[in-house]
This record gives sequence, C-alpha cells and structure tokens, in this order.
Amino acid sequence: MNGLKEFWESFAERHPAASKWLREGGLFVIFSYVVTFMKYLLLLFLPALFAAWADIGWGWPSIQGSLFGIRFTFNIIGYAVEDGGLAYLYAYLVSSFLGECINFPLQRNVTFRSKGPLSLQIPIYFMGWIVITFIVNSINSVWVGVAGYLVPSAVYNIGTIVLNGGVSMVVFFVLNKIIFAEGFGQRKGTLKQKAREKRA
Repeated sequence: MNGLKEFWESFAERHPAASKWLREGGLFVIFSYVVTFMKYLLLLFLPALFAAWADIGWGWPSIQGSLFGIRFTFNIIGYAVEDGGLAYLYAYLVSSFLGECINFPLQRNVTFRSKGPLSLQIPIYFMGWIVITFIVNSINSVWVGVAGYLVPSAVYNIGTIVLNGGVSMVVFFVLNKIIFAEGFGQRKGTLKQKAREKRA
C-alpha cells in the first residue's frame, strides 16, 4: 500500500494536471456508480408507493410510435399508462432527485474540493438535472415501452438506470468541471489578485 502511495505522490508531483484529472475522474465515477445503484434500488420499490397513480397517463408530446412491432408513446416528460403512468414518473423523479441530493455534496466537497458559491452552484446543478431528466425521459419512454413487453421490470429498470447513469455521468462531469472549478463565481479582479498572491 505504501508503494502505491509513493508512486501516486511521485506521479502527482511530476504530472500535476494529469493526476488531478485522474483523481477527479476516478472519484466522480465511483460516486456516480454508488448513487446509480441507490437509484436502481429506489426504482424497484417506489412505483408501488405511487400505485394509486399507475392508471393515470400523462406525458408530452405523446407521439405514438412502434419498434420491433411493439407500440410505444414517445414523451420528453411523463409516461403512458402502459409504461407505468404517473406512478412510474413520480418514482423516477423521486429516485433521480434524491440521488442527486447525495451526489452533489459528494462531488462538490470530495471530488472537486470546491469552495465556490452555493448560491450559483445549486441552481445551475438543478437546471442540469432538469435537462438530463428530459433527455433520459425521452430515451426511457421508448425503452420502457418496448422492454416492458419483453422482460420483467427488475431487468428493464437496470437498462433505465444504465441509460440514466450514462447520460448523467457525461453531462454532469462537464457541468461539474465548470461549476466546481477554482474561481467559479468570483470576479475577474479577485482571480487576478489570487494569482498574484500565488506567484509572490
């Protein structure tokens, strides 16, 4: 273990930029997978909690389509009754939102060690979550509609979470690198002053 630690410290000293990317990327992936697994567990049980809304379909734009002879309803947000209706939508939104409530502080404080302004970071992160939700829901409306006819819910929920996790990881990593970057939200004058202090 000491040998690995010494190797990493030596590597970080010789290649500070690369070691930072490796450290951040590694921790980001680990935390993302842990949160993704938690979302999967929630998505297994939450639809039953919202079962009273399972017979109510809601979605937009509700475009009818078919794949492999199986009909589905394409929605950017929401699900048709045959895809779980409002019960599945509520379950997905709750599991996804709770997951990001855990993911945000982990990535901010541990992965990127950010000291930036929460008043800017939280709303931007939330907007990112909304955009990702629309993208993933668009994919899910096709996936759930088709896979629901072919495999049990426990299996297609894995696909749902993998899709969600994959899209989320790519978009959130880029977003996190921006909002958790050193100096994010600070005035240019303040940044120049800090740069001068470091050089002094």
